[in-house]
Amino acid sequence: MAAVRQKLPLYVLKEVLPWYVGGVLLFLILQLTDVLSTTAGALLSYHVGPGQAAALLANQLPGLLNKCLVLSVPFALLLAFGRLAKDSEFKAAAAAGVRPLSLLLPLVVPALLIGGLAYYNAGWLTPESQARWWNSWYGVYNQSPPPPSTDKYTYAQGDTFFSAGRVQNEDNGLRAQLSGVLVVQGDTVYSAQSGSWDAAAHTWTIQDGSSVTAGGTPMPLVGRLVLPQRDVLKRPDTPPDQTGTPQLRAQLAALKLAALNQGQGGGSREERVLAFELSRRLADPFTPLAFVLAAGALGLLVSNRAWAAAGVILFIFAFYVLWSTAPSLAQAGALSPATAAWLPNVAFLLLGGVLAWRLR
Repeated sequence: MAAVRQKLPLYVLKEVLPWYVGGVLLFLILQLTDVLSTTAGALLSYHVGPGQAAALLANQLPGLLNKCLVLSVPFALLLAFGRLAKDSEFKAAAAAGVRPLSLLLPLVVPALLIGGLAYYNAGWLTPESQARWWNSWYGVYNQSPPPPSTDKYTYAQGDTFFSAGRVQNEDNGLRAQLSGVLVVQGDTVYSAQSGSWDAAAHTWTIQDGSSVTAGGTPMPLVGRLVLPQRDVLKRPDTPPDQTGTPQLRAQLAALKLAALNQGQGGGSREERVLAFELSRRLADPFTPLAFVLAAGALGLLVSNRAWAAAGVILFIFAFYVLWSTAPSLAQAGALSPATAAWLPNVAFLLLGGVLAWRLR
């Protein structure tokens, strides 16, 4: 009996691993099929060669892989445990004095290894591949990627207030094109649909606009209006999904510092988005561990493969609902970014705790 108790956990691990590898491949193929279905039309229309198309799709693999690594855990556990339950192997283990929950212990280390791989992939490999994907995707249309831009720019300088709906960088940050320009200088307001920013000369130039003074009527600008502007033209931050974890932390710290210097409280939408992305990159690698407890405990309770298959569908559906809803809750301020990011893990840990209590 002692030999059975020693060998059975490793036997369970060997039973689960093939299902896990199969699950990763299955989910990866399904997601690649979805990507192909949405891009095939453009690839064929613009006569993209097989090599370029393969390189383009390869840039999607790191982002798709993380979902596969996580979702394959409940898939493998429930189907493997369904087979063991069908063949009454759990009953044989119980007769040998093996506690049900002890069968999950050998799965803890693999779950942590999967989490470590997911953490590195999400924080370093995926952002780089996403940046390459977008650059390559514009190449499909024979276009250059659009220059980086900043929306809703504002700057105060003495009695002058500068505002632009969009600042689009050019010449490596030496110049920028302005859209939706508004300048308030004393009692005079200047507005124009467009303008330019010369970072070397420290000037804003607007033309074809209008000006109005307090109590006056708008008057069209004659010629160009050049205004001194001392702010530094900075390259806009890359989108969060294209930014590595160290750079994302630096962006969030700079955003908090800027808000503090301007006497503003924290919690802007941009700050919440960055904080949530960082929190999710830390929380998601622990999801396989939460799945080991929740899906493993449920798998020990199922009696056949049919219930195991139903459990797989239920787990993936519940995880997807929580995982896809969390960003909206964080951005809207309904939950703190950290709480929203850890919500799926907490939910499955609670479920696993309840199921484990039934197995005690």
